[in-house]
Amino acid sequence: MHQVLIYTDGACRGNPNGPGGYGVVLFYTDASGKKHTKELSGGYKSTTNNRMELMAVLKGLEALTKPCKIKLYSDSQYIVKAFNEGWLENWIKHNWKRGRKKTEPVKNVDLWKKILKAKEIHELELIWVKGHAGHVYNERCDILATDAADGTDLLDDSVDE
Repeated sequence: MHQVLIYTDGACRGNPNGPGGYGVVLFYTDASGKKHTKELSGGYKSTTNNRMELMAVLKGLEALTKPCKIKLYSDSQYIVKAFNEGWLENWIKHNWKRGRKKTEPVKNVDLWKKILKAKEIHELELIWVKGHAGHVYNERCDILATDAADGTDLLDDSVDE
């Protein structure tokens, strides 16, 4: 199983309804032992900050066609805690509801389900990169996300949440 490192960042610029963009950088080694870097970015007219972070993670996972051992670095505490502190299991157990009384609907369920599906294929470890703290690869993703947000080729990802 190949080892892949993925660094993601999603940025919702200005108000919570965009525009925003995401940046993803993948580092991997092919079957012949040659090292590669793949950069992905995209922009959106309207979306939320957490949704942008989730799209960055999903874009990185969907770029891999064969099962891989993945270390995914994200500056989104929300995403990493959802995986590493049992939030996802709890949401699923309560039919995608959260809150003290388990009546609040979880947002972005469509993306969470796609990420969980990808997690069935890959061995996935999520690591929180607090802020940017000089982490060069995470900062690179932030630059990509900003470029995507400033681009003219924006998609509309307006969703009812």
